Amino acid sequence: MPEDKGTTPEPTTPETMAEPGGDARADKDETAALKTEVADLKDRLVRTLAEMENLRKRTEREMADTRQYAVASFARDMLTVSDNLKRAIAAVPPELRQSGDKALLSLIEGVEVTERGLEQTLTKFGVRVIEAKGEKFDPEVHQAMYEVETAEAPAGSVAEVMQTGYVIGERVLRPALVAVAKAPAQPVPTPANDDRESVSANEGPGDPPESA
Repeated sequence: MPEDKGTTPEPTTPETMAEPGGDARADKDETAALKTEVADLKDRLVRTLAEMENLRKRTEREMADTRQYAVASFARDMLTVSDNLKRAIAAVPPELRQSGDKALLSLIEGVEVTERGLEQTLTKFGVRVIEAKGEKFDPEVHQAMYEVETAEAPAGSVAEVMQTGYVIGERVLRPALVAVAKAPAQPVPTPANDDRESVSANEGPGDPPESA
């Protein structure tokens, strides 16, 4: 019967020697690394969400601007039509309106209805009149054509409007052509007659004239 030699123990090497507490430290380091990675991913996610929200808002603003200002060029051309209609209405003398000619009155009424309809359509697309007369001159919305001396309006304000201005949204579609008020010039004072007479009286009839 062969002799039982038993199990030979495996030799101990540095790889097989476990450092006391090594597994716990490894787990702790791995947990810290995972926490750092999660925090980094969370920060990236928050930044990405913020950028997407900003992009969404910017896109909505751009789309709204596009819808609002896409008709700006067309609306600017329509202002010329509106001006011509206003001139046609203003050119009708009052006596013609009172003449009783039904055909003429119908024509005038038709032009007025067309002009009002055009104004309403422009307003629907965000076109508004620039308030000018009596307002402080604003180079952003007013274009000065000349100055006028007047005491009826404060200096630096709009005294007259030659052409109505318009804005679309927050942009100037056409500036208002205006005259700017300035203070009237002060008259130059002249010597009173009494002063000249008193000087002549003091010289006397026999006094020779003063030499220069």
